[in-house]
Amino acid sequence: MTGWSFLRDVDRQFEQAATHVPMQDGLAEKIRTCNATYVMRFGVRLRGRMETFTGWRAVHSTHITPAKGGIRYALDADQEEVEALAALMTYKCALMGLPFGGSKGALRIDPKKWNREELEKITRRFTQELARHNFLSPSQNVPAPDMGTGELTMVWMTDEYRRWSPNDINAFACVTGKPLAAGGIEGRIEATGRGVQYAIREFFRHEEDVAKAGLTSGLSGKRVIIQGLGNVGYHAAKFLSEQDGCKVIAVIERDGAVHADQGIEIEDLSRHKQENNGVRGYPHANFVEDGASLLAAECDILIPAAMEGVINSENAKTVQAKLIAEAANGPTTFEADKILRARGVAVLPDLYVNAGGVIVSYFEWVKNLTHIPFGLMERRHHETSHRMLAHSLEAMTGKQFPSENASAFLSGAREIDLVRSGLDEMMRGAYGEIAEARRINGEELDMRTAAYTIALKRITEAYNAIGL
Repeated sequence: MTGWSFLRDVDRQFEQAATHVPMQDGLAEKIRTCNATYVMRFGVRLRGRMETFTGWRAVHSTHITPAKGGIRYALDADQEEVEALAALMTYKCALMGLPFGGSKGALRIDPKKWNREELEKITRRFTQELARHNFLSPSQNVPAPDMGTGELTMVWMTDEYRRWSPNDINAFACVTGKPLAAGGIEGRIEATGRGVQYAIREFFRHEEDVAKAGLTSGLSGKRVIIQGLGNVGYHAAKFLSEQDGCKVIAVIERDGAVHADQGIEIEDLSRHKQENNGVRGYPHANFVEDGASLLAAECDILIPAAMEGVINSENAKTVQAKLIAEAANGPTTFEADKILRARGVAVLPDLYVNAGGVIVSYFEWVKNLTHIPFGLMERRHHETSHRMLAHSLEAMTGKQFPSENASAFLSGAREIDLVRSGLDEMMRGAYGEIAEARRINGEELDMRTAAYTIALKRITEAYNAIGL
């Protein structure tokens, strides 16, 4: 896409939604503009020579602090992409009612080029730059994993921050997405993919939206195409197929795509991808060299779960999916969005669909600040109360409590149960708010614009509350 700008697309969507939000003169420009972007260039001695790396940390908004947003390691990272992603984080957190401003970071690097020890040295040096300029702390700026980073990256960053701030009792809250042994929370790895599942489930609970998209009710049997079998795409595909009865008929990856009308077993394909560094050669599906062509394949639900801009003005007219659930950030361009709306394709926007990661990051951040696991104070109390209730029912009715329900009813909620419950609650609540916001002065907005209007209203109210 020659000349396409991710940041300009985000700004155009902002401007479209801002016309529906009353605000004082000049405030729209203040909200839209990225507050600060720090560019860092630092050296690390590796393999007998000095290597110089370039990184960014953008803070889009501090109408509320801390600012929140992931850090990605990618060769094609640049400042404009980082600022676009930071803006999306601001609007996403506002939409979901989270107490965060928006931020994002990136390091221009190919993580596959370096071994584990080298990546640790690079990450620790990167962390020093972030901490030195106050772009890393539990109260000011809280990163998380993104493309090319993961739990191990976050452990290195946390440990380096603790060295820099040994007296900060809340140091573990300086990042989220950590493993359990380092202050993480159960359910964080699956969170974004789980949120995708909950978002799609909620769409199918709204019969009017389902009918308008030309779909039949119920998720069972729905044909799904996944673009990107990374962490998000894998978990979304796994949960939708194993728990909701969907049939994943195609998976698009970097080296091509695989397609099978009878459905693809996601765990099996994931193992093949890990062992062969791609989906080529997978024996239980047809390989398609031009993987992107399957974005136009017939299906019920298309889930772009990798990069931005994959659905654009060049291919939007050929998309046959009835519902697009944006599991990635910015997978649909502004122009493509208009084409899809005109064609009646339902689009669940990224602002909502991929919010699961930051929601569960919020839970992890709260856990680190309170220094107590979720459910610790209540679990055994609830178990005792439920057992007393079950015994009372058995005494009153003379019948034994149904064994098929006993385990779920009598066991107190674990941390993972509470995390999933909280995530589901927030995804359901946000969908309801978007559905209500779609109807303004007799005009029906698309879901993306409605989501933006909710976010902008909350940001406006935050600025008004502090007298700006």
